[in-house]
Amino acid sequence: MTALPGETPGTGGTDTPQDAVSPPDEAGAQEPAADADPASDGAEAPDSPSDAAEGEAAEARAEGEAVGPASTEAEAAGASPAPELSEAQAELAAQRELRERIEQRKAAKDAPIAAGAGLSGTAADLLAAVRAVESGEKAGSAFFASPAPAQASRRPAPVAAQPPRPPVPRTAPTPRTASPEALEAARAVLVEGGAPEALAHPAVGALGEQAGELLRTDPWQLLAVPGVRPEQADGFARALLGADCGPDDGRRTAALVGWVLERAALQGHTALDAGAVRAALAERAVSDPDAAVREAVEEGVALLFQEGGDEEPEETEAETGETDEGGLGPAADTPREPVQVLLGLDRYALAEESLADGLARLVNTCEKAADWAETAAAAPSPSAAELIRTTAAAGLVAHSGGEAARAEPAALIAAARGLGLRAFGAAHSEDGRRRLAAATGDPDTAVTLAGLLSGAQGPGRDEDGALALDLLVVLDAPQLDVEGAAVLVEALADGARLVLSGDPGVLGSAGAGRVFADVLAARTCPQVVSRTPDPGPIGELVSGIGIGELNQVDAPGKEVVIVPVRDAGEAVHRTVQLVADSVPRAFSIPADETQVITVGHGGAAGTRVLNEALKQRLNPGPGRFGGFDPGDRVVHVPAPGRAVPGVVRSADAEGLHLDCGGDPVVVPQERVESSVRHGWALSAHQAAGMRWPAAVVVLPGDAAQGLSRPWVYTAFGRGERHLSVVHGVDQALPHAVAQVPAQERTTRLRPLLEALPTPDAAS
Repeated sequence: MTALPGETPGTGGTDTPQDAVSPPDEAGAQEPAADADPASDGAEAPDSPSDAAEGEAAEARAEGEAVGPASTEAEAAGASPAPELSEAQAELAAQRELRERIEQRKAAKDAPIAAGAGLSGTAADLLAAVRAVESGEKAGSAFFASPAPAQASRRPAPVAAQPPRPPVPRTAPTPRTASPEALEAARAVLVEGGAPEALAHPAVGALGEQAGELLRTDPWQLLAVPGVRPEQADGFARALLGADCGPDDGRRTAALVGWVLERAALQGHTALDAGAVRAALAERAVSDPDAAVREAVEEGVALLFQEGGDEEPEETEAETGETDEGGLGPAADTPREPVQVLLGLDRYALAEESLADGLARLVNTCEKAADWAETAAAAPSPSAAELIRTTAAAGLVAHSGGEAARAEPAALIAAARGLGLRAFGAAHSEDGRRRLAAATGDPDTAVTLAGLLSGAQGPGRDEDGALALDLLVVLDAPQLDVEGAAVLVEALADGARLVLSGDPGVLGSAGAGRVFADVLAARTCPQVVSRTPDPGPIGELVSGIGIGELNQVDAPGKEVVIVPVRDAGEAVHRTVQLVADSVPRAFSIPADETQVITVGHGGAAGTRVLNEALKQRLNPGPGRFGGFDPGDRVVHVPAPGRAVPGVVRSADAEGLHLDCGGDPVVVPQERVESSVRHGWALSAHQAAGMRWPAAVVVLPGDAAQGLSRPWVYTAFGRGERHLSVVHGVDQALPHAVAQVPAQERTTRLRPLLEALPTPDAAS
């Protein structure tokens, strides 16, 4: 690894404190917090970069939930030849449809549960288990150890596909309009409690039209508003309730339980150990955390789960009569699997139950007798042939590999199309879609996942509302969160085949869950591991990082360059120099094809500072359109967890006009500040699923604590032809690669998949 001509090596790296006072930036909100304790408050460590990212993710989630009215006909709308919803709106509407089912189930939780009632029955059984455990009627393991019901056939596979529809222009979603009366009522209560009037809009967005009344009767509902912290909600409650409120008020403890679980979801967890929740409550002056957790479960704020273990000792003794030789109880040497008690929000519980059921349905309803041997023999590589043969005999397949391995799903799609099947590939980003289309040679076969679900791209829906396809390959599968995956699988017809393909080494999804990792770990379907290595010095470097080794690679063409810097100021200067001068001169790669990637949005060399410096050099201007000028590189966040690169074209009374990969997008004026940011510099989470001809990875001294092996693996792999590393973290980089693995996420999908009947799954 060498330095570019004209670059002066530095000596050492020094730490620079993170920007602790920068406001949350919703447009960067798809980056989840990293390496943070989900149960800790984080207020005592405001300099943590993960804390800032967590706040950004919270605001983006609330932003997405407040967009547009819920559509109960989401699937049917996808079949319309001219959908009215934009891509982002339809995606959010599908997620809201799942949440509507949650509300329907909660409203009917006291009704009898019919056997074989599908998703509603499974979710209702969870609530029944919670009530029985809390009342002492039964041990929780009696419910959760019960076998899952057999899957009923949902719908036949469609006979004929509808013709592909032309793409429609995308329009940025607009917030749900709140009535003036609701806003005024919320504003009055907020002012009375000493809270800013500006919270009226987000409060109505989070709590609905009755926000004012809810806040007056339960002031701690303010915690549902993005960015509000417990100490602020406590002050608001004291102003409204006076002496009637205290730290053990049931309203306060229930809201705190929900707040802790929401914070955990921002870090990828779909559930949290009950002990961690109790510890977080104790830190918030709750005198009896156990009672607070029980009350939150009874009120439906959280659901209770038991993972692992057998029946409770008392129940086992009473039912079997087995005791030790002294007659005092079960034999002391009887091994018992430890029981983990988890708490989770019902939205993620429903999504995980739905996803597990849907994946099992695909496994068990697929025709296994398909003969694709001749097609496999003509595959371009042995790994592609193996993938084709495996997919022919399975309804669900997991395929893993690096960037070069993306050619194997492309070969599968082409082979399936040659057999007359309706085969499509869905990528995480528009850039991934273009690369897949180039690999298959047919642009009609490649879609983005958001475009597929919204109906803006792909085959559309059949008469039953299912996606009109026979085979779907999802690339960038690690970017699937549990709610998005549940919506996708629900949209697949019985008999359809699903291939989840991705690189296990990259950063996980911005949303809650670890779908791809859980599917791999559960081993409920065949797995194909690519044997195609990533080529060149960058491929060699990234492959070594994937196994925990930061190797020095030979780069005769300066494909990999290390630029040492002493401090953050020098890091910013060298980055601008690389993008504007050195890389274009040495590699003929223009500045608009070079992407800067850094650890966080705050700090002395975060995305905010870097974007400001790059704008001054590459496209100076007064920022007369809400801080933007024509020609500015931006990133648009149409929905939580999605970052769409674009370029500003113009602005008018309608809003900010962007060109996002050739698609015109208009962002309303009121949404510009929250959903658009400059995009010369991105975080690694934002850059996941995309590649550029050149990448400049910036590692200032204050970035050391945010580094991990998946972060480095993801960031270093974004450059196709050239990678420059602005290096100021000294030994923190090899330490992170060797000893800081991916942050563990607590989820329930793996045990749910392992418990479901999948007789044809691979062992």
